[in-house]
Amino acid sequence: MCKDCGCSITGAHRYVPHHEHRQTIEVLEDLLHENDRQADHNRAHFDAHGVLAINIMSAPGSGKTSLLEATIRALPNGVRMAVIEGDLETENDANRIRRHGVPAVQITTGMACHLDAHMVHEALHQLPLEGIDILFIENVGNLVCPANFDVGQHLDVILLSVTEGDDKPAKYPVMVRAADQMLITKMDLLPYIEEFSTSRARDEAKAIQADLPVIELSAKTGDGIAAWISWLLLNVSSRREIQDLTA
Repeated sequence: MCKDCGCSITGAHRYVPHHEHRQTIEVLEDLLHENDRQADHNRAHFDAHGVLAINIMSAPGSGKTSLLEATIRALPNGVRMAVIEGDLETENDANRIRRHGVPAVQITTGMACHLDAHMVHEALHQLPLEGIDILFIENVGNLVCPANFDVGQHLDVILLSVTEGDDKPAKYPVMVRAADQMLITKMDLLPYIEEFSTSRARDEAKAIQADLPVIELSAKTGDGIAAWISWLLLNVSSRREIQDLTA
């Protein structure tokens, strides 16, 4: 799907001569090095403006945008947020956020299955960082590549909906290792999906990262949203303390 992030470098390409493998790896390393340099630059922008940047990752349809809409409704007055949306095509998700009066910039990646630091940097020119406390970066729906590309975020959040298998953490461990918070979403549907076990999902995740915090929630009913907001506010406060110490 994406030729830039290394998705195509798999065992299925054993027919490629060895020297071409070496050349491909060198190009990929250069790409990641340049991405990391730009990510550090993005993070410096966020730090200078006291913005907490959170990268939201999940498979398609796990409820990322619905979570952000619920977050808009639940955040206390005075805590301001903005969103960068990543999708292959359309501005559908950004328009959903804008309807709530929240600034949103849509990045359409075309064929790329993740956001990178350069894409996010371009989007920053369209956002008033001085008026933002939390910037959510909703990555492209994908359980692999977004975890490999630093975009300048301070924290990574992964979503696992009950409509997916509870073995997803074990199948996609890279994203779990990268996460600072895991959310099990669409809990309102759990009574109708006998195959999904929240305890199994938690166990699978904690087998990969023992200290990973997990919140079960429903953006539709609001159950669990208070715990999510408390986690956000704690991290906003911590970011402000760091900014005060470095000012």
